[in-house]
Order: sequence, then structure tokens, then C-alpha cells
Amino acid sequence: MRQHHYCVYLITNPKRTVLYIGVTNDLARRLEQHIENEGRQRTFAGRYFCNLLMHWEAFSDIKQAIAREKEIKGWRREKKDALIALNNPEWRDLHPDILG
Repeated sequence: MRQHHYCVYLITNPKRTVLYIGVTNDLARRLEQHIENEGRQRTFAGRYFCNLLMHWEAFSDIKQAIAREKEIKGWRREKKDALIALNNPEWRDLHPDILG
């Protein structure tokens, strides 16, 4: 039986003014989709040029991942910023780390 992996991720725009929180089973592919959608008005992340990975968490259960995504989405901006700063204090793009 194949084991699944899910990620909750936070991305931002180049000025670090907007945060997008999502869940996916293929983080590298999903980040590429955000890059492809850059500037496209039909998507939130595209409209605000969000494609810089700031934080991600891995889960083996989709229900846990979705619950965590909803939890983080309910937080105030300050708490989201603190979560990012905990493991990524420079707010650097972690996308290259995902690609290997």
C-alpha cells in the first residue's frame, strides 16, 4: 500500500505583504503552479504574486493536514508571522530546499 504525504504551506509575495495558506499532496508541483499563475487575476495567489515558500509542514493524514490548514487560516497575521519566523527568521524562499 502506497503511503501518502500531504503538506500545509504558507507562501507570500515579494514584498511579504500577503500570505496564502494551502494544502497539497505534491508541494513541488503546487509551487510550480503558483509560479505559472503569477499575475493571473482569477486566483488569489496569482493576483497577489504569491509564490515564495515561507513555511511548510508535512502530514501523513489528509484530515490532519486540512485541520491544520484551517487552524492557521483562522489565526491573526501576527501569529502567522511568528510561525514563519520560528523556523525561517530571514523569511527566505524555501522553494529551492524543496527542489533539492
